[in-house]
Amino acid sequence: MQKPVLIIGHKNPDTDSICAAIGYAHLKQALGINALPARAGKLNPETKFVLEYFNIPAPKLVVDLYPRVQDLPLKTGITAHPWFSLRDIGKLFIEHKLKSLPVIDNNNNLLGMITVSDLANRYYEELAIQDLNTAQVDYASVARTLDAEFCAGIESAKLIVAGKVKIGAASTETLVSTIAEQDLVIIGDRLEAQLYSLRAGVSGIILTGGAKPDDIIIQEAQKRNAVVLSTPHDTYSTARLINQSIPVGKIMKTDLVCFHPHDLLEDIKQKMLATGFRSYPIVENDKFISLIDRSKFISPERQEVILVDHNERSQAVEGIEEAHILEIVDHHRLGGLTTGDPLFIRLDTVGSTSTIVANMTWHRDIPMPKEIAGILLAAIISDTMYFKSPTCTPIDIETADKLQALAEINNLQEFAMQVLQSGSVINSLSAQEIVKNDIKEFVFAEYKVAISQINLMDGQQALAKKSELIAALQELQQQKDYDLVLLMATDILDESTNLFFAGNERYLLDNIFGECLGNEYYHLPKVMSRKKQIIPALSEALR
Repeated sequence: MQKPVLIIGHKNPDTDSICAAIGYAHLKQALGINALPARAGKLNPETKFVLEYFNIPAPKLVVDLYPRVQDLPLKTGITAHPWFSLRDIGKLFIEHKLKSLPVIDNNNNLLGMITVSDLANRYYEELAIQDLNTAQVDYASVARTLDAEFCAGIESAKLIVAGKVKIGAASTETLVSTIAEQDLVIIGDRLEAQLYSLRAGVSGIILTGGAKPDDIIIQEAQKRNAVVLSTPHDTYSTARLINQSIPVGKIMKTDLVCFHPHDLLEDIKQKMLATGFRSYPIVENDKFISLIDRSKFISPERQEVILVDHNERSQAVEGIEEAHILEIVDHHRLGGLTTGDPLFIRLDTVGSTSTIVANMTWHRDIPMPKEIAGILLAAIISDTMYFKSPTCTPIDIETADKLQALAEINNLQEFAMQVLQSGSVINSLSAQEIVKNDIKEFVFAEYKVAISQINLMDGQQALAKKSELIAALQELQQQKDYDLVLLMATDILDESTNLFFAGNERYLLDNIFGECLGNEYYHLPKVMSRKKQIIPALSEALR
């Protein structure tokens, strides 16, 4: 099944980023496109309130878009069990044209690997018939390997071959002097030699060339609890084949290089180059999933994505350069994100991406459910601060009016206050959480800048924490090596912002924003928009 197109907003998502992704996914799904809303970070309290209010699940969390093992077309394929004989393995290699096989138990746990090279090496290393007892080979495996039938001792099929394997090609007198108790003797159609072997206490005899035992042989074998097998192969072939009755569990490699579904493809490529094996098993919780053959390794198709509420690389989910960007729907400045293919871009100078999404839905005559209308309305309220932000346009207000009717919100002001108050949670957050709230990165010329914003119903809440906030900003600036970090503590009711800062560009801020109060922050009346009132001025000054 083809992977869905991910519709995703910026890192540290706000309400507009999340709700626009959900709303646009609804539009795409209605148009027959397999689309899925996603998020590039945890939900803030305001967004949680909005989604819970309209009973909509949170979008899928996407940490990055780097291709991983799980993105490959994995198939379970052929597997073996540790009790399979080497001949069983050889047949699987030939029948299915395999180069390697994973060995698993009944619970699909990976135990080891066996390759064609392993079988070839064992063949060339054989100087004599192996002692089967050291490999714990039972008579059932011997019979299966030799295509033999039990003529006596079938109840001993699971009995382990305890002695050495001998070939009864010598005279009877010589044979008797060379065999010992519990040996297994390969012998032709020689009645006397067969009888002497059994009376010498061997654990079994193998009759070659399709020979069948006489009644006296069967009686003698039953009397001594010995096994009698009849194989169609000649003595030479039997002597060669019997070594292949050894279970694969005895020679398989157990020191494996395994990969996991969440491993990055770039990482496993490096490990392949460093180790040089033919195939690598994929496991999860020790369970075998599939094999990756290095000679047939291909990268998966890139994840298709649609970006909403952002178009800058610094704000996009990690690994965006590995994805195939199909569309961008946004209301911010162009931020320099480049693509390899042409794409659809919808940028409008409105206060919220959700305004754009709502109007695109109506333009397509797609019915809008109550809950979708509700979250888009909430996002517009959030991004325009209930129409008080300078970014708000008549189109935002007109769109909100239509969404209010569809969402069946009777008292818009009361609903707006609920939304905004749910996001004003400064007293429940640590200073580190506050400075990372709705943070966005920007690159202006050679300057790397981060600006976060938190909306308040009372600006004094931030001033009471100013020492902690400034310390947290300084810590973040050093950790991320920013040239400048700003925190906008925006008072919605007062329509003003207290701007806290950390960095070495204080003189620029003085030139832009005027007097710095107590060398700690700037008080900016009528400033509420990062996009329209902070970023343009800062960009111009830094350039």
